[in-house]
Amino acid sequence: MAKRENISSSVIRRLPRYYRFLRELDAMGVTHVSSGELARRMRSTASQVRQDLNCFGEFGQQGIGYNVAMLRDVIEDILGIKSLYPAILIGAGNIGLAIANQVMFEGRCFELIGIFDKDPEKIGKKVGEITIQNIDELQTFCENNSVSTAILCVPKSVVEPIAETLYGAGVRSFWNFSHYDLNMKFDNVIVENVHLSDSLMQLCFRLKKQNND
Repeated sequence: MAKRENISSSVIRRLPRYYRFLRELDAMGVTHVSSGELARRMRSTASQVRQDLNCFGEFGQQGIGYNVAMLRDVIEDILGIKSLYPAILIGAGNIGLAIANQVMFEGRCFELIGIFDKDPEKIGKKVGEITIQNIDELQTFCENNSVSTAILCVPKSVVEPIAETLYGAGVRSFWNFSHYDLNMKFDNVIVENVHLSDSLMQLCFRLKKQNND
């Protein structure tokens, strides 16, 4: 599979949607899908679909379309979903518990192995099979378990010192819900900032635009 260098972030962000639709089609017993059908589901164009997928190789056949199972496996490989990375969650509040309970980590290359909080009333309680631990144990746990990823669901004011502790313990990627922009303060760190309020404001903009059209 020939891959091009410098794939745009917009293409990468569309890949999980392609993957989701292909899994749905595969579950329905669909064996082939056209670029037009994928475009309809993506609310895009057939040309955009072909351009996106051509960044990673030639997969479609004229008159037949894409082999659903094969393309799903290719995208799975591109996204690295077949790997398994140990992850921990910091902050067992409403958002943290929702993520721990609702996000299906299996099949998404992450295994949630620890949850931490500083609230004495939460420490020792279980979330599924995982016992909430005191955040004072964070560094030792990370060092002993080779944690690669931390999910941050803590107040903005405490993110930086926690991130420094995690970095010192070898953690190099962050899924950050803290409303604090964790920029590249450290070398070789990957950060995915999630701002729910930003998403809500984008929805508000689209509603306003629709009402004004």
